[in-house]
Amino acid sequence: MTQAPHLVVIGAGPAGLIAAEHLAQAGWRVTVHDRMPSVGRKLLMAGRGGLNLTHSEPAEPFLARYGAASPWLAPMLRAFSAADLTRWAEGLGQQTFTGPSGRVFPKAMKASPLLRAWLIRLSELGVEIRTRSEWRGWAPAGDLVFADVEGATETVQPDATLLALGGASWPRLGSDGGWTQVLTEAGVAVSPLKPANCGFEVDWSPIFRDRFAGQPLKAVALSHRGQAARGDAMVTAYGLEGGAVYALSGALRDAIAADGPQTLEIDLRPDLSRGGITDRLAQARPSLSTTELLRKALKLTPAAINLVREGHGPGLTPERLAAAVKAVPIRVTAARPLDRAISSAGGISRDAVDEGLMLKARPGVWAAGEMLDWEAPTGGYLLQACFATGLWAAKAMAASHL
Repeated sequence: MTQAPHLVVIGAGPAGLIAAEHLAQAGWRVTVHDRMPSVGRKLLMAGRGGLNLTHSEPAEPFLARYGAASPWLAPMLRAFSAADLTRWAEGLGQQTFTGPSGRVFPKAMKASPLLRAWLIRLSELGVEIRTRSEWRGWAPAGDLVFADVEGATETVQPDATLLALGGASWPRLGSDGGWTQVLTEAGVAVSPLKPANCGFEVDWSPIFRDRFAGQPLKAVALSHRGQAARGDAMVTAYGLEGGAVYALSGALRDAIAADGPQTLEIDLRPDLSRGGITDRLAQARPSLSTTELLRKALKLTPAAINLVREGHGPGLTPERLAAAVKAVPIRVTAARPLDRAISSAGGISRDAVDEGLMLKARPGVWAAGEMLDWEAPTGGYLLQACFATGLWAAKAMAASHL
């Protein structure tokens, strides 16, 4: 009797666990190793904000969210689409709903029920999960080397290996990017890891920083070098963060790296034209101060009003004030550090893997998830690509062992 092939998954996040599930269902023996004391820690952290699983927008704009990586990710995202991910979650007993923005969430609005149900399924399929088991690379003979918390090592020679170790954001949750050196030494091309979906530093005046750090800027539009994003932003002591900022973070990060500090423009009333704002200001009582004028005529919050002052200074005419509201210039000086980012860019280069995501320099070893060189905004796109690449790699492994 031929023994079932053995898969070792390194990394117990969504990419690794979906691959484990698929191949266990196909009859493989599957062992998942993770250096943390428990699995899915970053998934659980994402669940604190509601666990945005995916997005319901049409395929073409959905795929465009992945930027330069869209052409090679597209087949994987079509093979395991947003609808597929939603059905998979509901198959675990986790009913979903689509919010007004098109984002898809489990009705429980957290990750723990889904993860519990998933781990039960994996256990029933015979998947073995070994926590506190840290991958140290390969032994000279090619075996995988693992170490426990006391430093004792063991070697394993599986039929296939999936690397799903994540990027380097939120390192305390397990993804610290330590694998980059191991893979580089093994001849795998790895692009430097960079912060993605991150905040940016701004040299606020002390008065503005002290008064308004922690205050939101609701329903604004941000623009930089022809790119724009609408949504919310948050004033912080160090600068700006929030969904609208994250949507521009990749291009803004790269522009700062190439050319130094950049000017980000904030439209505080994107629902009104410049002319419409001018008319509202002109209709207000002449005796109103600038603060009262912006509050009463445009319904701006104190943070938004003082942001106008921060960017333009006092003493503006109604016409210039309208222009200021539509384009507050903010000088951003740096992206926040990688360990403070929601996700990371960079990783294993596209040319370093074949069409099935197997490492060309290490036959029999596949990679998936955030280890690969792609990035996407928040909104469900991150989890979707992690699931899709994990399943794609699993199917390639299965095909290679037919």
